[in-house]
Amino acid sequence: MQGEPTARAPIARAALLAALENLSDELSTLPLPLRARQVEARRRERAELLAQLEDYLLPRLRAEGAPLLVVVGGSTGAGKSTLVNSLLGAPLTTPGVLRPTTRSPVLVHNPQDADWFGHERLLPHLVRSHARAVAGDDATAQELPHPPTGAAPDAAAHRSLRLAPSRRIPRGLALLDAPDIDSVEQANRELAQQLMAAADLWLFVTTPARYADAVPWSLLHAASQRRTQVAIVLDRLDAATRDVPEDLRGHMVRAGLEHARLFEIPETGLDDEGLLPEAAVAQLAGWLSDVAADGVERESIAHATRDGALDAVVAGVRALAEAAQDQARAEERLLVTVELAYGTAAETVIAATKDGGLLRGEVLARWQDVVGTSDMMRAIERGVGRTRDRVTAFLRGGSASAHQAEVAIAHGLAAVALDAVEGAREAVRTGWRVDPAGADLLDAIEHGTSLTPAGSAELRERIEREIREWQGEVLDLVREQGSSRRGLARALSFGVNGLGVALMLLVFAGTGGLTGAEVGIAGGTAVLAQKVLEAAFGDDAVRRLTATAQASLDRRLVGLIAADADAVEAIVRREQVDADAPERLRLVAAEIASALQGDRRESAAARVDAGSEPRPAESGEVTRLRGAGARGAVAPPAPAMPGRAASDPAPRRGWFARLFGRGGRG
Repeated sequence: MQGEPTARAPIARAALLAALENLSDELSTLPLPLRARQVEARRRERAELLAQLEDYLLPRLRAEGAPLLVVVGGSTGAGKSTLVNSLLGAPLTTPGVLRPTTRSPVLVHNPQDADWFGHERLLPHLVRSHARAVAGDDATAQELPHPPTGAAPDAAAHRSLRLAPSRRIPRGLALLDAPDIDSVEQANRELAQQLMAAADLWLFVTTPARYADAVPWSLLHAASQRRTQVAIVLDRLDAATRDVPEDLRGHMVRAGLEHARLFEIPETGLDDEGLLPEAAVAQLAGWLSDVAADGVERESIAHATRDGALDAVVAGVRALAEAAQDQARAEERLLVTVELAYGTAAETVIAATKDGGLLRGEVLARWQDVVGTSDMMRAIERGVGRTRDRVTAFLRGGSASAHQAEVAIAHGLAAVALDAVEGAREAVRTGWRVDPAGADLLDAIEHGTSLTPAGSAELRERIEREIREWQGEVLDLVREQGSSRRGLARALSFGVNGLGVALMLLVFAGTGGLTGAEVGIAGGTAVLAQKVLEAAFGDDAVRRLTATAQASLDRRLVGLIAADADAVEAIVRREQVDADAPERLRLVAAEIASALQGDRRESAAARVDAGSEPRPAESGEVTRLRGAGARGAVAPPAPAMPGRAASDPAPRRGWFARLFGRGGRG
């Protein structure tokens, strides 16, 4: 029974790993293209989450039992490299050997731990350069470039990691000398933050002159929020700065790091190799050596940081789900603007083809040319319907007058359609300008799209083409109707264009012919057109022809408007907002939270089975960092327990609590 939780632990961890891999896939393809609420911050968070997954969480979960990675970071000139060298007892990071350039941080590890770092498990996007061991001990500057497949030519110059195997560092522990967190070069700052996000333990080095700087404390506060394990080294203390540690502890409390260890290193001279005296680093060296010697505690530290990072991931994914929801809302707003604008355009143009507005001006003048003067009207009033073959006597068949009337109708109709579509486009532009997401799209629109001036010429051409095709269809209707009436065949052969113009005009006055009430609205132009058609085809045929022609015109005009609306909507849709992303992200966040709870329960049970006492190093001779156990070393005082006076006897605590000055394992 005691072994059961341990046996189940890999199952929970496998579920957690699968959920994180699923999340990595989601984040890799998550589009946040539109300028929605706080989108810039959310884009940064997405990138940071993805980096945290790929650089730290996934490698850590895939490699349980990996060495504890301690990233040594801090401000410019804080003495990070000197501290690392002094702990190792060799100037591995000096310019004469492996200079830790800001773009090429050095990771020092025991040679027996090389497999953990040599295969791009940790920080897989950093190019590796390897160093060979000399005389069975430390590394030299002889490097073996090992860029990953497909790396850019300059990748090594900007994102590389130098691996330095050394027997001076205990197994199970690795020290990474990171670039300055406040470097003048942005690429260096970004690399420093990337490395610290991959740390199991962050060893922050500062000085009395730099400890209150804003940049490091913003990072320390973020580390506290993620529950990253942190220890602080205050370097170069002298008599003039003896009050700094107390003020520094106040900063730690405000940053949520009241339980973090604080190590003090006095201002002192360096030896011939540029190393601090052993006594100066004894406290820190002893503490790190003890951590390296106990596999249980290494795992506890790694799990504390890992679990804090996972909790932050869950919260971050939920925030990204809201960001993805904001994207969907922004897309919907933009599309609704398009729908309303073009819906209004369609209603406007359909109404304009029915209200008689086109039966004026040039169209009226050309129609009068077709039918002549009022003689035509008088003839119809005298009863031309009794001898319909005489209709052609008043029509000028395929003459220039009928053609000119068709052209006038086409121009008038094109002007109405073009004005409606341009009005819709302007309504979209106006609506999008006041929406941050739409304003960004307008700024990014390429030449020739529907919302640019270059799109107007193409629009006019499409409208004119559709109108010409509609007019041809109307003439075909007249020919078909005439061919079915034997007595009108000869007359229609001369009057198709004239009758077609009459039918077009009647369409603009309404469908199905005019009633007595409509006469006053459409005017005499439409009345005359109706009487001409009735004289030729009869009342029923005129109503049918008018309805057919009107439906065809409506379909063509609405199709034109819909096509332009589709082109504008395509501007939004090409941003590829994923409407289903919010739900998928919420589901994967729930999966991670559930798997993490299961892993914590089983890990706690496994620790109970393993016992709470420190265990010796796994095998072989125990290596300790330089200065560990040196005479004169005094352990730094643990922070006072919350709610207890400093003079009260401290309760008995376990190894993890003694290590971090905590009452529990956090």
